[in-house]
Amino acid sequence: MERDDKIRYAVERTELIRPPKQNLATFGATTIRYYLITELAEGINAVREGNVFAERPRIVTPAYLINVEGFSEQAGEYIRMMARDHPHEPGVFYRYRNEPNEMNVVAEPLNEVIGKLSAHIDEQRNPLSAIVKGVEELWDVSLLTFIYHLTVSSLSANVADFRGRGWLEMDSGGVPRDARNHIEALFGQVLENISRASELVMELNRWGLFREYQDRFFALFRKS
Repeated sequence: MERDDKIRYAVERTELIRPPKQNLATFGATTIRYYLITELAEGINAVREGNVFAERPRIVTPAYLINVEGFSEQAGEYIRMMARDHPHEPGVFYRYRNEPNEMNVVAEPLNEVIGKLSAHIDEQRNPLSAIVKGVEELWDVSLLTFIYHLTVSSLSANVADFRGRGWLEMDSGGVPRDARNHIEALFGQVLENISRASELVMELNRWGLFREYQDRFFALFRKS
């Protein structure tokens, strides 16, 4: 089976057994606790536990995404095309970090494993817990499939929240209000911890705003 076919197979057979009871937060980070079950053999299942940390959704533009690392060559070309045609079109950008904790092999039927995990979640009373059934060989693809669907289900509510606060509005330079808010927050964080200055510089450069803020930036070092 070719790589693409294997990925498609994993995506099609990933099943969300128990979704989180809450969507991704709009104005803060979200931690999702997941239990990913994969079948190793009949009556033998692997259970992976971990957390997915979702940063606060950010409003960005294609012009901004050109300067963000981590995209494939094909994705990068698409972003560059969008930046040429719609440089200031706002969109919502989600960033995640997976922190796997442990993996256990359980010699029990699938329905019993699911029942015990569900009872455990009920006992913990964590509305941000999820149970996912995936494919062992590409379990990380199954996890990404779950994250994708969680993002899609959260998007409309997140956008409505942003719109309600006027954070989707763009200034004359094509910068969303949310981005200006984030830059202000970073200035405050650097004022308390100068080691975060590189993060602020990176954000200013992604928006092409360093020259606009440079006097204020260098003043931080005179105060420290």
